[in-house]
Amino acid sequence: MVPVFTRAWWRAFWPARADINARERLRLVAGALVGIAVTGFIGHLAGGESGRALVWLVAPMGASAVLVFAVPASPMAQPWPVIGGNTLSALLGIAAVHGLHGMLPPEWVAALAVAGAIALMVTLRCLHPPGGASALMVVLGGIADPSFAFFPVMLNSVFLVIAGIAYNNATGRAYPHMQLLPAGKKAIGETRELDADLDAVLHHYNQVLDISRDDLKTLLAEIQLRAYDRKLKEVTCADIMSRDLVTVEFGTPLQEAWALLRARGIKALPVVDRSFRIAGILTVADFMRAAELDVHDGFDEKLRKLIRSTRSSTSNKPEVVGQIMTRNVRVAGMHRHLVDLVPLFGSTGHHHIPIIGQGERLVGMITQSDVVAVLGRVADPAA
Repeated sequence: MVPVFTRAWWRAFWPARADINARERLRLVAGALVGIAVTGFIGHLAGGESGRALVWLVAPMGASAVLVFAVPASPMAQPWPVIGGNTLSALLGIAAVHGLHGMLPPEWVAALAVAGAIALMVTLRCLHPPGGASALMVVLGGIADPSFAFFPVMLNSVFLVIAGIAYNNATGRAYPHMQLLPAGKKAIGETRELDADLDAVLHHYNQVLDISRDDLKTLLAEIQLRAYDRKLKEVTCADIMSRDLVTVEFGTPLQEAWALLRARGIKALPVVDRSFRIAGILTVADFMRAAELDVHDGFDEKLRKLIRSTRSSTSNKPEVVGQIMTRNVRVAGMHRHLVDLVPLFGSTGHHHIPIIGQGERLVGMITQSDVVAVLGRVADPAA
């Protein structure tokens, strides 16, 4: 029986399947077709029919086309890596032919040319895998003419990039792939802390990644957002509603209702009937409206006059809750998901939503504070 670690080691030779649809597969294949055709056609025209110009398209362009059209967001597929990586590597390979040919075995000349090309590309921020092939190509071909690095290598690279810009943008892929400002130049608060954490992890990882830091950050943010949405969709009204209810009835005196609001430090009182069904809701705003407090003159006196009980049998002002309460009340079932109520709090001005259960009886209340609290818990990765 093959040990588990051995089977896992062999499985590493078979990469994960690219999670792209048929349309994207067709897009990148057609892009490589267009890119190489355009580059070869222009190279052929530029080279003419002279004997020296028979080489009008070099093999590393095939590898460059894979990057430019299949992974246009890769840092290694951007215009400078394509042009600079191929051209500078070819120049370094030509220098190796001049300086090392005859001094070292050809295997060592080839190895030193490729290694030197990688070192140069990393230093000049133009790491491009086909650049190694460019260096190797000129060494194996014994090419010693520096102009070869400019034609066909640089010319091929330039027109492949031009084809990539036109094709990728026409098919919905931004190229060149724009990079954000470095961390710290515009990040503040928690964003700066997240940037610092990401930079610390990448520093510890200490490997070249075929994805930019900003794209990695964007992917992580989208993953967090999906996790946030998933957890939020699992929360129901029953999970967060306040069950310690303070209620009033239609005939509760205004003075008593006002005292309850003040004593409990709340801004709304559900108004219920004898079956504990919602008849309305009484808020501080209802008191202000009934006392005509939109005009600030005599604010205190108007409020005292409203809530003061009238001892006579007749009155020309409201005396009980039912006379000033809001009758059109938005309610929600206790098993309804909280995500359905978030728009009510965010855009329609609701501050309190009574929650009803079996028989449409009042069982709880959800306030903006409850919603904010659960959003904070859901957003906490440790929650």
